[in-house]
Amino acid sequence: MSKLTDLPKRILIGRALRSDKLGETLLPKRIALPVFASDPLSSVAYAPGEVLLVLSVAGVSAYNFSPWIALAVVVLMFTVVASYRQNVHAYPSGGGDYEVATTNLGPKAGLTVASALLVDYVLTVAVSIASGVENLGSAIPFVVEHKTACAIAAIVLLTLMNLRGVKESGKLFAIPTYLFVAGVFIMIIWGAFRGLVLGDTMHAPTSGYEIKAEHQGLAGFALVFLLLRAFSSGCAALTGVEAISNGVPAFRKPKSKNAATTLAMMGLLATTMFCGIIGLAMATDVKMAENPAKDLINNGVPVGSSFVQDPVISQVAAAVFGDHTFFFVVLAGATALVLFLAANTAYNGFPLLGSILAQDRYLPRQLHTRGDRLAFSNGIVLLAGAAILLVWIYGADSTRLIQLYIVGVFVSFTLSQTGMVRHWNRHLATEKDPAKRRHMIRSRAINTFGAFFTGLVLVVVLATKFTHGAWVALLGMVIFYGTMTAIRRHYDRVAEEIAAEETPLDETMRPSRVHSIVLVSKLHRPTLRALAYAKLIRSDRLEALSISVDAAETKALKEDWERRGIDIPLKILDSPYREVTRPVIDYVKGLRRQSPRDVVSVYIPEYVVGHWYEHLLHNQSALRLKGRLLFTPGVMVTSVPYQLESSEAAKKRARKRAEWNAPGSVRRGPVERRPKEPANKG
Repeated sequence: MSKLTDLPKRILIGRALRSDKLGETLLPKRIALPVFASDPLSSVAYAPGEVLLVLSVAGVSAYNFSPWIALAVVVLMFTVVASYRQNVHAYPSGGGDYEVATTNLGPKAGLTVASALLVDYVLTVAVSIASGVENLGSAIPFVVEHKTACAIAAIVLLTLMNLRGVKESGKLFAIPTYLFVAGVFIMIIWGAFRGLVLGDTMHAPTSGYEIKAEHQGLAGFALVFLLLRAFSSGCAALTGVEAISNGVPAFRKPKSKNAATTLAMMGLLATTMFCGIIGLAMATDVKMAENPAKDLINNGVPVGSSFVQDPVISQVAAAVFGDHTFFFVVLAGATALVLFLAANTAYNGFPLLGSILAQDRYLPRQLHTRGDRLAFSNGIVLLAGAAILLVWIYGADSTRLIQLYIVGVFVSFTLSQTGMVRHWNRHLATEKDPAKRRHMIRSRAINTFGAFFTGLVLVVVLATKFTHGAWVALLGMVIFYGTMTAIRRHYDRVAEEIAAEETPLDETMRPSRVHSIVLVSKLHRPTLRALAYAKLIRSDRLEALSISVDAAETKALKEDWERRGIDIPLKILDSPYREVTRPVIDYVKGLRRQSPRDVVSVYIPEYVVGHWYEHLLHNQSALRLKGRLLFTPGVMVTSVPYQLESSEAAKKRARKRAEWNAPGSVRRGPVERRPKEPANKG
């Protein structure tokens, strides 16, 4: 059965890689740019359109504010990029915003940032894929007619590509990303040349339409609110900037320098393209409406529900290159493809952050380990599942999904930059070197401005988008925060409960009477109980067996073993592919081949828990081992249970259920008749 499932797995994601091949998956800057920055680069395909959609509420005259909104977005982008360049130098370990907030502001702030980023990564996949489907649908009607199914299919395909590994997926994504960037720059340069030098008049497909304003003559607070809402929609161009600070370990050395350079390149490219598209949209007289069927007027008549509103970038390309010309088709295809691939930013950020959170015991431990291709496979699959659910619920509608966007990323921006200010304050208190102090003061000033500006934008986003769907993102953050807090509380309780005593217990000192193999992962109470139990069973040899998948943990186990003076030999098996089950099976089968008449007895320490959801967090490796060992001839498998406190609660619940009787379930016999009382005579 294992071979049957292994074959399709190898076809889909490739052969397994050894742990010592991890260095070969590190990325040069030319590959890191499309891998980590495809989200902010591709957002210029929909962010300008979102600005114009919001402004259309006040009619075409409000479009005159779009250049100023674009300028504000550019200032914000350069502020965030400059701030994160300080982050990647100060915290190159890959924790990004989560590590900065946790170290400088405390665990609760770090968990808030983590919750915000996890929600934003899921939304990045959903929005990018939905927008890509809509762009592709402008050329292929079938895609529009089945856009939810097409979006889900794109997520599945992207998931398989990422399961093959970061470097391979990066090579696949580099060509369309660079093609998109080149196409947009060619469009901007050619459009500027036609307009400024040749004096041509370019018209977008919707230039002849009129917009029916929902609120005409807006002024005062109402106009300010509308402009702030348009600005918050334009801030979609900043999503994914933090992914580079989370992915510093994936860069080649010097990691921090390469990450900072990639950040600067990304910021320069994204802002130039964003401003260029906004400028060309104004020059070609693009019209956009939140409800085009009613609000777009053609020859005095609404265009109706059959009208398909193409994205701004498609309309600008049609005006500059000509509709359905070679360059138009190439740019349309590259735009759709890069929007699909923009989700790759989340596919690199979410699993890495999930691994760090799992290491800190805020998420299930399964998210911490790398898969066959040295990618965090469990995190990739979890992200894909959440994004598919979101796409299905919202019908792959990017306009509805984008209302949920931005909130999470600006929460992480603000807390991260605030944490960096405290980081520099702490170092300035002890640093004496004048040159280093000047550098720190300059960095602190950058992060202080970044914290203030992003905090202000966060307030604007919450005020303008809360009723339009941002509350859903906040709810998701609360759910993530509560779930991770509960998981950490559970792991802490279990760790405290199973911690091994420094003083040896009586059971551990009893003379050996049994030969067996005791599987060991860590030296705690369940392990000590299993070793003590194995000593009681008559055998020729007793040994402990551990599988090395992490050099640091293995070293700690050896040192603890020697320090406690345990008189049982500890055998370590190296596992270069991070597998636990197969090395144990191979070792046991080797013993059987050496002595076919002998019986091998394997003892597995296990936790006994009382709730169904706790089973998801424990004993997964034990289940796989038992499933394989039970089918191996001449091998006896014994589970040595260690009852956690929750199992006692479950026992009490079971006893209470057993003692309860439903009404009528117990027959009590006939009811005795009461004797009649004599009637009173009077």
